[in-house]
Amino acid sequence: MKMLYNKTKQLSTVLVAAVLALGVSTAQAVIDGITGTTFNLTASADRISTADGNSVYFWGLGETGGRAQYPAPTLIVNQGDTITINLTNDLLVETSIIFPGQEGVNTTAGAPPSGGTQTYIFTASHAGTYVYNSGTNMDLQIEMGLLGVIIVRPPQVGQAYNHADTAYDREFLYLQTEMDLDIHEAVEKGQAIDPVHMTNPRYEYWLLNGRTAVDTLFPSGDDAPWLPTQPYNSLPLMHPGEKLLLRVVSAGRDGHPLHTHGNNATVIAKDGRMLSDGSTAGTDKAYSDNTFFVMAGSTWDMIFTWTGKGMGWDIYNHGAAYNNTNQCLNNEPLLPHEDPDSHCKPFPVQLPGNQDLTLGGFWSGSAFLGQNGLLPPGEGGLNPFDGYFFPWHSHHEKELTNFDIYPGGLLTFFAVVPLDFPLPLPY
Repeated sequence: MKMLYNKTKQLSTVLVAAVLALGVSTAQAVIDGITGTTFNLTASADRISTADGNSVYFWGLGETGGRAQYPAPTLIVNQGDTITINLTNDLLVETSIIFPGQEGVNTTAGAPPSGGTQTYIFTASHAGTYVYNSGTNMDLQIEMGLLGVIIVRPPQVGQAYNHADTAYDREFLYLQTEMDLDIHEAVEKGQAIDPVHMTNPRYEYWLLNGRTAVDTLFPSGDDAPWLPTQPYNSLPLMHPGEKLLLRVVSAGRDGHPLHTHGNNATVIAKDGRMLSDGSTAGTDKAYSDNTFFVMAGSTWDMIFTWTGKGMGWDIYNHGAAYNNTNQCLNNEPLLPHEDPDSHCKPFPVQLPGNQDLTLGGFWSGSAFLGQNGLLPPGEGGLNPFDGYFFPWHSHHEKELTNFDIYPGGLLTFFAVVPLDFPLPLPY
């Protein structure tokens, strides 16, 4: 919900610019990527930024003619299409791409050497979420950043798979990875491949969509020009009652337990296949949880929703103010997806005055969705749409740091925004 407690000075300072940017940028409601049937990618070296001020050398894939990015471009394709991927190698070592979950991949023989090009052709036969990554010296090259996601959409618009059980209103991608700085520094210094120690990595950074917290909250692409090789954000937005499709991917060497505050999510598919026992065409084996340990190389699709049910008060403040009786003063009707058991119920406590509260940056001055109140000078400012914020993060405490500095790593937020705040549809 709206937060009343303070974060660290680091979190609050950085988030002022990040969240204020949401007032003019709503790209956080869709999955960023490139669409089509032919993709021209180039493998090259570049650098990423971490939220603790570091600059890390990496190998990545980018659209030919542009810079490498981390992660590689998300490829969004249609089920049944023939997909062609042309890989040009600008690294000083051989590399290649493999496509787990895709059938009948045809390619020219051998990995392309430096300066070479290789073509991959396959039919996107099954809807779902898939990884693609280096198929050469994989332990090193995946660690260095040669990895990305392929999303295959079914013919049914607004569904993740070919069944109504997988319908959604908007979607979001969570790509989880990790980095060992010693490995990246060794490669940058030009060591031969064999001496780079890969058997016992010690990770210092954990990343969501290529960023460490609190950079995870900045907008995408051109709205964050100081992150040119890390174009994908990690802050999903939704209206109450909508179905949010979460495509969660662990693309590195470790699995990571993602924990969702605010509500459970329902896992509907793993590795591009619906959870079904075969008795029906739907997701009869789907299950609900709030912590999801997605193993390395695996993809999970899940549906999350939030309505305010069970909050104990009317989140829209229909005719009710603090300590009012449970009455609708103007016979206000229920809003879409509103909890009828909470309709017109007042906020259950009388808050002290602002001078007696410690106010976090996300507090709008009101307990109600889409409303605000007076705040002392310098307080608040991180919630321009008067929404509810929930932390989403790894449940491994070490993974919430950047080089042992908290907060960082696999940490972001999810926000419920008012019904009248515009969000684009993902299709």
